[in-house]
Parts: sequence; C-alpha cells; structure tokens
Amino acid sequence: MHILVVEDNHRVSELITRGLEEQQYTVTQAYDAVFGKKLAMSGDFSLIIIDIILPGMNGLELSKEIRSFNPVIPIIMLTALGATDDKIDGFNAGADDYMVKPFEMRELIVRIRTLINRKHLQNGQHTGSCLKFADLEIDRLTKTVKRNDIEIDLTPKEFKLLEYMMENPERILSRVEISEHVWDTHFDTGTNYIDVYINYIRKKVDKDFGDKLIHTKSGMGFMLKQKA
Repeated sequence: MHILVVEDNHRVSELITRGLEEQQYTVTQAYDAVFGKKLAMSGDFSLIIIDIILPGMNGLELSKEIRSFNPVIPIIMLTALGATDDKIDGFNAGADDYMVKPFEMRELIVRIRTLINRKHLQNGQHTGSCLKFADLEIDRLTKTVKRNDIEIDLTPKEFKLLEYMMENPERILSRVEISEHVWDTHFDTGTNYIDVYINYIRKKVDKDFGDKLIHTKSGMGFMLKQKA
C-alpha cells in the first residue's frame, strides 16, 4: 500500500511517515500543495493524507483538484480546524475522513485501513459470497461457516468477527482495529470483550481440528494464519 502525505510541517510529516512505515506502508511526502498535486496525478497511491493549511493552495482546493481526476481515491484531511463547519467544508471538498490535530497515530492507522478496505470492497475484492482460508470457509449469503466440510455454528457477532479476520488474513489485527470494524466503536481498555469473543470462535473453529488458524500475538493483537 502506497500512501501520499501532503503536510508542510516537516516534523508532523516525519512522525506520520514513521508510524505508517512501521505498519509496512510505503510513504511519499510532499511539503506543498503544488508538488502534492503533481505526485497525486502521476503516482499510483492507495490513499492520500492532506493537511488543510498548505503553501501554494489550501488542502480543500487540493482535494477538489485531486477529486476532479481521481474520484475514488480515499482522502483523509488533517487539520487544527475542528469546528463543525470546517469538517463540512472538508467533506464537501471530497475528503472521506477528517482528523483534528493533535491525533493519535493508532487512530489514524485504523481510519486508513477502514478506507482502504472500503475501496477494495467497492472495487470487487471480497464481494463474492464466499471467503476461504485454508480449509475454513464462510458463505456470507447463507451465514454458514464450514471447516473441512464440517458446519460450525456461530452467533451473529462471532460470525462478523471471523468474517473480518478472513478478510484480513496473515495480518495482525489490533484490538482497536477489531473494535472499530466489528463493534463500530473505539476499544475500551477497561474491558476484554474482544479477547472473550476470540476465545469463543477459537473453541469452535480450532479446538476440534489439527491445525490452529487463530493466533494471539502478545501485546499486539490476533492473526488468522496457517502454521508454518
């Protein structure tokens, strides 16, 4: 995944870049709107992050320019302007999401993943009714789950959690990300409901089968992965 960051504050741009690179994203930086527009028009980016206050033209104008030649690329706006009217201006300019400085890097990463996954779904990835990983299979139309052709009974929330893991195999999913996508809320560090549900589906999906697919990465999250 290649992300363009258009931010004139070099310190902020470097912090964002380091945070994204730690998540295995490739990042290209631009420190003004004119160069940012040139890169956006010539590069193949998965998502663009734009500060509103930029040299050359403001981020709102830049977003409109990008939207004129690429109507589908996800855009996140970063700004110190947090009033409702400012956010509305950002969305009207073509932004898909809007974050107010200062922000937490982990929240930005969750929002990036949400927008990229949404784009993939719109482009036809995972739009079929079936998802498969190893000998595990989900049919999203009939809401059935099978492993090695043996049907597994899941509750609606367990199904949604396993479905999200199968949409993102071989990747560590943090509790914050799972909370955002499966429960549509920010993770409350005072509860362990995600761990409880992971254990629920682990007992149903892994317990009676030889190869374990659901793995815990201590201090990081969970992963759907075949044993090496």
